[in-house]
Amino acid sequence: MELKEEMVSQQTVYEGIIVNVRRDKARLLDGRIANREVVEHPGGVAVFAMDGQGRVALVRQFRYPLGEVTLELPAGKLEPGEDPRANGLRELAEETGLTPGTFLPLGSIASSPGILAERIHLFFARDLVQGEARPDDGEFVETLWVPYQDLLDMARRGEIQDGKTLAGILKASFLLEAPQT
Repeated sequence: MELKEEMVSQQTVYEGIIVNVRRDKARLLDGRIANREVVEHPGGVAVFAMDGQGRVALVRQFRYPLGEVTLELPAGKLEPGEDPRANGLRELAEETGLTPGTFLPLGSIASSPGILAERIHLFFARDLVQGEARPDDGEFVETLWVPYQDLLDMARRGEIQDGKTLAGILKASFLLEAPQT
């Protein structure tokens, strides 16, 4: 069975600075028409950056939609047409001042595919050189260095709630805990 819905019509109901919202009509597999609401977002990146001491760089920042401070991997929004790798390198430098010697792709995740057209690209950074952080205007972040095992424990205890960060930790663990051949 081919699991695919066909878009019949689409109407933009909101155009914002970061997101747009559409109301679509889609033809289901059985031919019926269903309403679909889609939040369009250009996507982003998140970087799991580990230093030579086995510590991972996290950023602490206030997240307005949640009304609280979160701990996250350094991350950012893609600009239209921007290469995810270039974006990851730029965001890592802006938020933490770090430049990696090794920068590996870890794949991507769909944040909330039921309503959100956003893909976040994950990267693993090593061989880090510390420089000066240059956050965007109006961006206030604090870099924290957390030992890898402590980070895993924090994730297990629910102290890390950001989805892209949890996915980045999981994907990085595949590299870090793989048998050495």
